[in-house]
Amino acid sequence: MTHPGELLKKNSLYAGKELGQNFLSNPATAQMIVDRTGVDKEMIVLEIGPGLGAITLPLARACKQVVAVEKDRRIIPLLEEELANEGIRNVTIINQDILKTDIRELAGTKKLVVIGNLPYNISSQILFQLITIRQVVTRAFLMFQKELAERLLSPAGNRNYSRLAAVVQYASKIERVADIRPNNFFPRPDVNSTVLRFDFFETKGMGKEDEILLFSVIKAAFSKRRKTLHNAMADGELGLTKEIVGIALENAGIDPSRRAETLNVQEFIDLSKAVGKVSTNES
Repeated sequence: MTHPGELLKKNSLYAGKELGQNFLSNPATAQMIVDRTGVDKEMIVLEIGPGLGAITLPLARACKQVVAVEKDRRIIPLLEEELANEGIRNVTIINQDILKTDIRELAGTKKLVVIGNLPYNISSQILFQLITIRQVVTRAFLMFQKELAERLLSPAGNRNYSRLAAVVQYASKIERVADIRPNNFFPRPDVNSTVLRFDFFETKGMGKEDEILLFSVIKAAFSKRRKTLHNAMADGELGLTKEIVGIALENAGIDPSRRAETLNVQEFIDLSKAVGKVSTNES
């Protein structure tokens, strides 16, 4: 691969800070990431933000097909040239914002593996998007700012446990794949990065509407994380009175004086089901 700094300079381009562009510049690191994904010649992979092809090149050699979604139209000709120079023909590039892309339509009747060096400014949004369409995604290997990765891995009761961690842990098994230092990127970021693996699964007894309510309950619980669950969830966007919240907490067997960061995934599921039943009885 050609160093991204050299490619950009040659074409009078620059890394877009507004797009969160930090291009992976170490081919050995890119190969290591692809090797650890375990993709094979039977797999179709969706790559989010291929950039200048650091991961795309070894990925295309390892799998059946790569569908690469790239928002920045300026760099697509450079990526196409890199692929052509390497004789790679199994990559389809789509110039689109991944948050506006219908991933279900891309998958068709197949299931995808997703890989991405994500723009840090929208990484949480992309993860939420994948959770909602996980029926067509078997697993994902995503690079985050290390601080966010640590929060995603944090268990209930840890001070880093968050709304996003609860939602992600509800929908997937998470593992650390690799920590990546700033000197592996161009331009060099100010933070370390971490690649995480997500193995998505369905939760028995939870339909689409159940999940929508669960995610709303988690959001409400964390909206005022310094407050108790009873106070945080009352009179908020869920439209619940303190009385209804109290009944739901009691029915779920949860102490109302607890705070959101102390609840594990199963407790959030129990609470959302209790909220659903109480709300139905009240209406």
